[in-house]
Amino acid sequence: MFRFRGIDVFLHWSWFLVAAYEIQMRKGSYSSVAWNVLEYLALFLIVTIHEFGHALACRQVGGRADQIVLWPLGGVAYVDPPPRPGATLWSISAGPLVNVALLPILYLVTKAAQSSGWAESNPDLYQLVQAIRLINLGLLVFNILPIYPLDGGQILRSLLWFVLGRARSLMVATVFGLVGVVVFIALAVWRQDLWLGAIALFMAMSCWGGLKHAMALSRFAKLPRRSGLACPSCKTPPPVGEFWKCGKCGQQFDTFQTGAVCPHCATQFPLTKCLDCGASHLMNDWMIASLVPSNA
Repeated sequence: MFRFRGIDVFLHWSWFLVAAYEIQMRKGSYSSVAWNVLEYLALFLIVTIHEFGHALACRQVGGRADQIVLWPLGGVAYVDPPPRPGATLWSISAGPLVNVALLPILYLVTKAAQSSGWAESNPDLYQLVQAIRLINLGLLVFNILPIYPLDGGQILRSLLWFVLGRARSLMVATVFGLVGVVVFIALAVWRQDLWLGAIALFMAMSCWGGLKHAMALSRFAKLPRRSGLACPSCKTPPPVGEFWKCGKCGQQFDTFQTGAVCPHCATQFPLTKCLDCGASHLMNDWMIASLVPSNA
């Protein structure tokens, strides 16, 4: 749809189908369906601002964020913060903080509408203002539920990361999230709510993916490491094994064993990526300082 601060915003095609359905279902709550359209657009305007909070915060801590996708269940900001608990915590928390910042603004707008007598003079506009305030509050409450992959669940994971480490914190958060999924499924069945069921299914798939990723991180953390070498950024020694993939031939190899040269196609790589933190450095920079000859 548009680009802002180098971040592309896309709208999934299914959004239009669900928008038409939702607007039709709420037809009659205003004097004209045009107000229903405005209400639905306001919902996704708040969602978009929320996702920009994630993306801009991620960039602030040195991460990568260049795409936001809006779809029927909300929005997704594709953020890749540095693999540090503090950086991840700020990138995730910034989204809900946007909704927190909107609370007093929308409250004052509502109060101004009440004092101006919009309830009698322009009831549709007054109802829209009230709806936008409740939408923002509802999105905030829903997002901070400590259920992975909601923001609250990812905030919980980031806080646990300080204590439990990267892999175990994700494992605990996803297991806790699966418990929340069971509650959502039960609620969806009890209320016979298709949307709650869809949300529960999405959360279950995300939790399962997160759990598998946590197990992979746990196995990776137990790999043998090379002595005498360490990432200049995170100070973590690189693992021993063929974990680097050649961008030309697609074959995997151990870049430290071959001196940053692919043994299959002889492609040379000036920079070597750290598999723990994602930073890239010259091969010589990986040598631990104590092993570098001194000029003294």
